[in-house]
Amino acid sequence: MKRVLLKLSGEALAGDKKTGFDEPTVTDVAKQVRRLVDGGTQVGVVIGGGNFWRGRSSENIDRTKADQIGMLATVMNCIYVSEIFRSAGMKTQIFTPFACGAFTELFSKDRVNECLEKGMVTFFAGGTGHPYFSTDTTTVLRAVEIEAEVILLAKSIDGVYDSDPKTNPAAKKYDAITIQEVIDKRLGVVDLAASILCMENKMPMLVFGLNGENSIVNTVNGHFSGTKVIVE
Repeated sequence: MKRVLLKLSGEALAGDKKTGFDEPTVTDVAKQVRRLVDGGTQVGVVIGGGNFWRGRSSENIDRTKADQIGMLATVMNCIYVSEIFRSAGMKTQIFTPFACGAFTELFSKDRVNECLEKGMVTFFAGGTGHPYFSTDTTTVLRAVEIEAEVILLAKSIDGVYDSDPKTNPAAKKYDAITIQEVIDKRLGVVDLAASILCMENKMPMLVFGLNGENSIVNTVNGHFSGTKVIVE
C-alpha cells in the first residue's frame, strides 16, 4: 500500500489503564509504523480522545463546549504520540483545522502531501474543528482528502461484530461486510455521518484489534484477521 490513514482509538492507547497513555503500547505502535514507513508506505494518523474525554463525559456542559474539550484532547494525544514516533526514528508533523500556537500547523492538503511524500508521518488533530462531528468523521474526511487507499481502523476489539462482544459472548464476528450493511444494521463501526461519507466516496476500511501482535504491519501486508468493510 502506498498511502494509508491509521485511526487509533484513545482507549486502545491507554491499554488496561483505560485512561491516559500506556507507553509500551504507544511504543509498539511506533515501531510498527516505522516498519511501514521504511517499506515506503505513507502514513496519516487520526487519534481519538476517549482516553481523556468523551463527548458526553458531563451532562452539565454545553455540547459545543464538550466537543471543544474533546478536540483539545486529540491535540494532546497527537503531540504525545508524535514524540514517541520521533523517538522511534521517524519525522512527523501535526496538523489542526484551527490555529494552535506553535504546537501544530494549520491543515492544508498541499502541505500534507508534501510531508507525506517526504516520508513524514502526518497527524490530524483537533477533529474537523467543529462540534457535532466525531473523530470517526475526521478520519474518513482526511482519508478522502489525502486520497488514502484505505482506512486502518485500530480498535480495542478485533473486528466488527453483530452485537457488542463485551456484553454478548455469543456475538458473531464478520470477516467482511459492506458499508451499506453497517449503516442498515447500525453496527457502530464508525458513526453514521462517517459511514455515509465512506459510502459516498468509496473509502474502504480494515477494522482490527490494536493489541494483536504486529497487528498494523500484518494488516498492511495482507495477513489480516479483522473485518473488511467493503464499499461498492
